Amino acid sequence: MTPPQVLDKPLSINDLAAMKQRGEAISCLTAYDASFAAMLDQAGIDVLLVGDSLGMCVQGHSTTLPVTVADTVYHTQCVARAKRRAWLIADMPFMTSPNKKTAAENAAKLLQEGGAQMIKLEGAKPAIVEFLVTQGVPVCGHLGLLPQFVNQLGGYRVQGRLASEAERILADALHLQQTGAKLLILECVPAALAETISKELVIPVIGIGAGFACDGQILVLYDILGISSRKPPRFVKNFMTEANSIRDAVATYHQAVKQRQFPGKEHSY
Repeated sequence: MTPPQVLDKPLSINDLAAMKQRGEAISCLTAYDASFAAMLDQAGIDVLLVGDSLGMCVQGHSTTLPVTVADTVYHTQCVARAKRRAWLIADMPFMTSPNKKTAAENAAKLLQEGGAQMIKLEGAKPAIVEFLVTQGVPVCGHLGLLPQFVNQLGGYRVQGRLASEAERILADALHLQQTGAKLLILECVPAALAETISKELVIPVIGIGAGFACDGQILVLYDILGISSRKPPRFVKNFMTEANSIRDAVATYHQAVKQRQFPGKEHSY
C-alpha cells in the first residue's frame, strides 16, 4: 500500500474533538525519532505520542520507570522537528508530577524545550490536571492499566473487570474531563467499559487494548512492526506480516483504524 501524501494544515485539539463528533476514528502511534516521525506524519497518522515506552523500546529497560524528563524532552525535540500535520503529545515520566508546582515545571519543559503540544498524565490526578490547564497546558489523561504503577499493580494486568473497578474508572474519566483534560487514553480495559466511557465523555477517548468502540486507537510503533523485544500483548497486531515495507505497514495500520477494521475481537478483552 502506498501511503498518502498528507499536505493538510497542522491538526489542533479542536480538530480531534471535531473528528469525534463526526464519528471519524483518530489514528495514533508512538514515535521517538525524526525519521519515523516524518514517515508516520506522511502516512496520515493523526496523533504522535512520545511515550515513556521509549524506556523499554529504545533504552532497553524492563519498565518505563527509569525514563527522565530530559530523555523525553530530547526525543520530543526529534519528533517535533520532523512532523508537520500530526498532533504531538509527550508523556510525563514517573514521579514528575507529585504536586502542582513540580508538574507545571516539568510540563513547561516538554512544551517549551521539547516542542510538545500536549502532555499525558497517568492516573487520576484531577487537581494537577486543573492546575496545568489554568496555566495553558493541554492535558491528555491516562486511565486503566498504568505502566508507571506496574509495581503497585503487581504486573501488566487488565483493569476494570470488577464492577467496582469499572465504576471508579468511569468516575475518574468524568472527573478528568470536568477538570479540563481534552483527551483520554484508556489502556487494557474491557471493551464494554471503554464503549461506555467513550459514549459518556465529550472529549475523544483513545484506546489501547480497549476494544473497537473508542474514538481512536494507539499502539506502540515497534509493536506494529514486530520488532519489540518483549512478547506482544493480546491487543497488538503485527502489520508487517502482510506488508512489503515499513511504510506499507504504517499506512495499513492507519487505514485499518480509520475504517474501524482494527482492533478486532481477538485484540479486545
